[in-house]
Amino acid sequence: MPQSGRDCWSQPRVILVATDLTDLDRLMPFALKQAQESGGRLILLHVLAAGVGIAMDAAGMPYYNPTGALEDAQQAMTPCCEMARQLGVACDAMVREGNAAQQIESAAGQFQADLILLGTRGRGKLGKLFLGSVAEQVLRSVDLPVMTVGPEAHLPPEEPGAQRVVLYATTLKDTCRPSAALACQIAASQRANLVLLHVLPPVDEMERKGLPTGLESAALHELRQLASETDAGCCTTVDAHVVHGNPSIEILAEASERKASLIVLGATQRLTLEKLARNRTIYRILAHARCPVLTLRECAGKAAEGAAVDLAAHN
Repeated sequence: MPQSGRDCWSQPRVILVATDLTDLDRLMPFALKQAQESGGRLILLHVLAAGVGIAMDAAGMPYYNPTGALEDAQQAMTPCCEMARQLGVACDAMVREGNAAQQIESAAGQFQADLILLGTRGRGKLGKLFLGSVAEQVLRSVDLPVMTVGPEAHLPPEEPGAQRVVLYATTLKDTCRPSAALACQIAASQRANLVLLHVLPPVDEMERKGLPTGLESAALHELRQLASETDAGCCTTVDAHVVHGNPSIEILAEASERKASLIVLGATQRLTLEKLARNRTIYRILAHARCPVLTLRECAGKAAEGAAVDLAAHN
């Protein structure tokens, strides 16, 4: 029986793992864990950039022969597929040529992927933060949940009795409710508690404007209302929490303190995501998170709408 829209997001059946081959060791533990928990299938995808197959003949004339590069890439992914199959996870690998972001989007559509998993980078030259052009293009173009694994992300050791935590960072815009509902379903599927987090401006800044802060803030009241609505729509504990400060610093600190297994960013509108990218908030979170970060765009289309309808039906 086909999954409902909501279920395919919280329990992805097809997971597309986009790799540049240097990040396979980092991506595979998360990909395998996700696939084992959801019973999903992994598809490893490597995209050869244009010109990789250019070689020189004996006379020094260039000619196009990508065979060697294709074979090398396929061989690099073969051990990962074999390891996955030994763990009972269906896994296939493929190599394509062309623009990486476009090929990732094309493969996601061809195989009806429910989730895209890819790696991000940390700092580039001169200390500038960046995700890598491929990750940035994918985040801007696809309407699927995208799980990014940064260079500081690692799987925490399994502690008996330890409660898993999913952290959902929200701006409390009107569009956040469908994404909050999906975050709750994801937390429930992982048997994790859900923490709804909103970051307020610094206390002194709000006091200068005569605005209530902390426990007295209007944001906490709204967040508690969202938590109540979300809690009624899924079988997991939902906690509301507000802090003051810089959004990226506070989100990363909260995730670290609570040992979150996943950060969910509800960038539900194209303009919202672009704004986050401009002020570097999303860049810092994706680059420095110690756990995977799941970005939901456009309310994840019909799946988010379905989750929101189910949420409303419980209220």
